[in-house]
Amino acid sequence: MTSASGTVTYRATVVVPDTPPRESPDAVEVSVVIPCLNEVETIGECVERARRALQGAGIAGEVLVADNGSTDGSQARAEANGARVVGVSARGYGNALMGGIAAARGRYIVMGDADASYDFLEVPRIVDKLREGHDLVQGCRLPSGGGRIMPGAMPASHKWIGNPLFSWMARHWFGAPIHDVYCGLRGFTRELSRKLDQRCTGMEFAIEMIVKATLHGADIAEVPITLHPDGRTLHAPHLKTFRDGWRSLRFFLLYSPRWLFLVPGAVLLGLGLIGYAVAMPHLHVGRVRLDVHTLLFASLSILCGYQAVLFAVFTKTFAIGEGLLPMDARMERLFTRITLERGLLVATLGMLSGIVLLIGALLQWRNRGFGDLDYAHTMRWVIPGVTLTALGFQTLLSSFFLSILGLRRR
Repeated sequence: MTSASGTVTYRATVVVPDTPPRESPDAVEVSVVIPCLNEVETIGECVERARRALQGAGIAGEVLVADNGSTDGSQARAEANGARVVGVSARGYGNALMGGIAAARGRYIVMGDADASYDFLEVPRIVDKLREGHDLVQGCRLPSGGGRIMPGAMPASHKWIGNPLFSWMARHWFGAPIHDVYCGLRGFTRELSRKLDQRCTGMEFAIEMIVKATLHGADIAEVPITLHPDGRTLHAPHLKTFRDGWRSLRFFLLYSPRWLFLVPGAVLLGLGLIGYAVAMPHLHVGRVRLDVHTLLFASLSILCGYQAVLFAVFTKTFAIGEGLLPMDARMERLFTRITLERGLLVATLGMLSGIVLLIGALLQWRNRGFGDLDYAHTMRWVIPGVTLTALGFQTLLSSFFLSILGLRRR
């Protein structure tokens, strides 16, 4: 969910629906959860199809509508078609789903949107996959995953650009074995839902589920489905292309310190080291003279790169501590190898090395009677000296900060 300032809103506590479940979670096998906000045109059809699918397949199940404050009579329409309606006062797609999932009674939960774009008669195929032992069964509407999109069901920009792009990012950044990260028709076990402890209250909820399930090592399967045109005519779709596209990109970046900080930082560090390698020996490439100006730019690259790498470590440590990301074995090894004492030792050596170079520059100035200097020569002492001193100081502060982030909480 996004506030007026454009920031992502995360829940701090579990969303509790206005109508809690009255039966044991073992009373039914499957709960079909449908989030709803003013969907009076289509909610009845969705509920009826979901009930028919469960009955036709002999599945002991329920249809639950998580209403997010509808004012058009959606609740009555859903109940008339046999759904159990729970009210979720906190607004947002993710809040509605979290409220519905909390109220669900089934061992398996299948979620789907209320706009009639998903055919709930396909629910038994998802349930079959869950019965096979998969933790999460993701629907796929895109042809790349065997799905089908009916004419007019999806804007061309979503079909050919947005969805394939973000699905590609989910596969290559996180290793998610899916082709359609946005598909809202999916099923999962109650146990997985509890384990994921999702936080996103807006449309990012669906992406968060895929990413977190992958990071937690969940068994994920994909089922091709058909996407139908939106059945609503009274109001426009809730999805906004550019706003929600940016929110998706922002989520991927926030959940991937590697691509947000580590990779750019490593590239900058590499470029900086290359700059030093060609500028320190005073190389000439054709008519190009690589001198102290190159050294200065290289130092800037190293400082920015090192800071980005540190932010990657800080972010990953904080995210694991807050439960946003699962524990990473690499981070465990990092904390065993990079202790506060070792960090302080490296910081001290770096700062001392820098200070020695800076003292050398001061001695050169003294030898010239504190007058004019040969800047091309002196700056080869000053620039590395300043860079090493700054890197050492950053390391000193970062060592203490990382130790604070890594403290175990009771």
